[in-house]
Amino acid sequence: MYTTFKYSLEGQETERLLFRRITEQDFDTWLAFCKYPDSLKYIFSREQLKVEDPIEHCRIWFNKVFHRYENGLGGMNALIEKKTGAFVGQCGLLIQTIDDTEELEIGYSLMPSFRGKGYASEAAKKCKDFAFENHYATSLISVIVPENIDSIKVALENGMQLEKTTISNGELVNIYRVNKP
Repeated sequence: MYTTFKYSLEGQETERLLFRRITEQDFDTWLAFCKYPDSLKYIFSREQLKVEDPIEHCRIWFNKVFHRYENGLGGMNALIEKKTGAFVGQCGLLIQTIDDTEELEIGYSLMPSFRGKGYASEAAKKCKDFAFENHYATSLISVIVPENIDSIKVALENGMQLEKTTISNGELVNIYRVNKP
């Protein structure tokens, strides 16, 4: 049964990107992401990283994506490059609980070959604009591991400011926030 998940950007687009739902058929493409060592250290906890099998990491990720879709917790969208049809990565609006408060997060992860080209900033800005235009929240966050300099740059480019450092899922993270204008 096909349903639209809450906070979906499915059908939205930017200058270079199309947003669509992630499907089971994306597993093998995302597996390439999971085989790249630097990719995982920012999206998985230390406990999850003890498992060294990229296929298992990909399963864990896809289970999370589909759990979010089915339970109204937002979700990642596949980012497709308009020009080539290539799978660029994932980006979306996610419900997170930070310090006992439910927040709407902009999350993003790009395939290694598409990093450093402005795609993450382009997709994150679309998520921000979409969330504010649809009155989903009065502020948005991004939860970022302090060592993830590239994601910090994306958050700053998206108008976010460091709000605090806290523990989320047993990991030290920085919370970047942008308020609705």
